[in-house]
Order: sequence, then C-alpha cells, then structure tokens
Amino acid sequence: MLITILIIVGILGGLCQTIAGLASLVSYPALLALGLSPILANVTNTVSLVFSGVSSTFASLKELKGSKKELSLILPITLIGCISGSLLLFVLPENIFKKIVPFFILFAAIAEILPKPVRPNHVGVGSEILSFFGVFLVGVYSGYFGAAAGVLMLVLLGVISKFSFATYNAEKNFTFACANIISSIVYGLHTTLLWSWIIPLGCGFFIGGYLGPIIVRHANIKLLKIIISLGAIILAGTLFYQAYL
Repeated sequence: MLITILIIVGILGGLCQTIAGLASLVSYPALLALGLSPILANVTNTVSLVFSGVSSTFASLKELKGSKKELSLILPITLIGCISGSLLLFVLPENIFKKIVPFFILFAAIAEILPKPVRPNHVGVGSEILSFFGVFLVGVYSGYFGAAAGVLMLVLLGVISKFSFATYNAEKNFTFACANIISSIVYGLHTTLLWSWIIPLGCGFFIGGYLGPIIVRHANIKLLKIIISLGAIILAGTLFYQAYL
C-alpha cells in the first residue's frame, strides 16, 4: 500500500514540477502525512527528485550542446551554494526548519503567480554580478529546502544567459539534476536514506515528468499554475498553524 501511495504522490509531484516547477508542494506534505519528520521528508523528497533530474537532463541534451561555457560558470556557483544549504539542514535545529518551511512555500506560491520580468536586451556588469550572487543563494535554498528553486533560477538565467529560453531552461534542468545528486550525497553522510521510500517516489517523479509535457500541450497552463499556487498558499497556512499555534 505504501509503495502505491508513494508512486501516486510522485506522479502528481512530477506533473506539478513540469507545469510549475513545484514538485515539493505535493510530495513534501504527503511525506509528512505519511509519518516522516520534516527534515527526513525533505531529504527523501530531494533524493527522489534525482530520478526526474536524470530524465529531464537526457531530454535536454540537444539544447545543452552549445552552452558548456555558460554552464561552467553557473554550475559550480550553484553547487557551492547547494552544499552550504545541505549542511545547514543538519546544523540548524529541526524546529527552525519546521518554522521556516511555511514561509518558503508561501514565497514559492507568490513567485509562481507573479508576472515574469521582461528579459533585458543589455545587462550591465553590476546586474550580472548580482545575478550570479543570486544563483549562489538559489543554490543554498535548493540544498536546504528547494520548492520553486527552479522558478527562481529561470528568472536569474533570463538575465545571465545569452541563449533562448529553451536553452537556459535546459541549463536549469542539468544544474538542478547535479545539485540534487550533491545534496543526496551530503544527506547520506548525515542521516540514513530511506531507499524503500525513495525508489517508488522517484519512479513516480519519473512517470509524472514524462506525462507532464503531454498534458501541458492540451491544458490551460495559466489556470493550472493559479490552482497550484492557491494550493500552495493553503498548504503554507496549514504548516504555519502546525508550527506556531
């Protein structure tokens, strides 16, 4: 029964990831409801996301061909941040994590429904430096929790990248595939990984990630994003109540 539930949760999370970059908004609360502690739920979720990262990277190989130079800057900065965030997860008390997460989820919901900024034709040196610092912070965030980290990265790459959306979206996919692998290694050094949970959840992510683009072609994406964001706001309120009241 547990395996079936985890696969279904993974599929739903994979669909949300494809549509809005918000897989954690389904999988994280589901893992909490199934009895995992906040940190263990976060760890299990992040390691499972490696499955979808691998599939999305293979799907993005065509777009990645000409972006090696850009990736050589973006990837190490993100991974340094990711390692820092992953270590913070075990340095800070679990109670702090539980109290911060509702705000992360609310921030993710707001980031999703806000209109995306217009990509500038020319980017100054100062703006580019700030954007790369932002990449580091997104890396920290992805290692610590990570809901909507992909959305935030896309905004930054819209400033930094010299390529089209399709290419820098592929850069984002590859970067977070690597970041999730690094986070998984750090997590594995600090806690026991629940492979009996990770594998079925990861399989669900893989299936949902495959089905997502098919649904996207025929669905009203704006409406779906609004529904997902409203669900995220409700979830943030629920977790806030549990953490503070």
